[in-house]
Amino acid sequence: MSKSAGRPQPFVSRLSLVGRRTGRVKTLPGFKKQHHTVPDAVNAATAAFLGKLCAGELAAEGEQWFQRAKAAFGYKRAELTLEVASPIAVLAAKDFTLEIAYALEPADPAGYGVTHTLHNLSGGELIERSEFEELFAQMFEGMVFGLTKGTQVEAVIDAVEAQTGVGGLTVSYPSDYRHCVLAVVGVDAAVVCDGATLEMRFPRPGSPRELVAAFAAVRSAFVLSKDAVLAGLL
Repeated sequence: MSKSAGRPQPFVSRLSLVGRRTGRVKTLPGFKKQHHTVPDAVNAATAAFLGKLCAGELAAEGEQWFQRAKAAFGYKRAELTLEVASPIAVLAAKDFTLEIAYALEPADPAGYGVTHTLHNLSGGELIERSEFEELFAQMFEGMVFGLTKGTQVEAVIDAVEAQTGVGGLTVSYPSDYRHCVLAVVGVDAAVVCDGATLEMRFPRPGSPRELVAAFAAVRSAFVLSKDAVLAGLL
């Protein structure tokens, strides 16, 4: 993924960057083999159980992010807050919000996922700051862009198929059209449109600057297509 040639501006505040890791419930510090059993379903009770198990680990990670962000940006007390209500922690800074959320895996309740979501970015200038780049280096492998007006997936499919190759865009989709997957020449990511969001999924973690540069390339391809449906999405 190449770095941005110019400063991304209007769309940055509508982006959410997402990173994820997984683990086994029995490896959490709060899990006691002699007293606890591994969840075999996802429901309110097991979710609350996970919240208790991960509380210490979550609080420690939240505190680490608080101290790192404070040191990186020199935030004053009123510019940075941390709220922990396990299984979720929210770090709210003047320039961004970072949410950390634990959840059991629906397909495998004995495992859990930790999702880091970075959103409410203050603007394109933030992406260009070296301290921001260093703070979140190689952390995210996904990016979600909320579509203000929404769109019909079928309309996106038809627009791409009507001008195959223009702007380097191609599309694939299931028979029920619940979503479509766009590919852009030169962008190493799948772009999934479900009508409400565009989600870019990268094969490996990257920095915010790298991911936003890739998003800008997709945006450019949409504009180059000259199609009102595609150009209007972003």
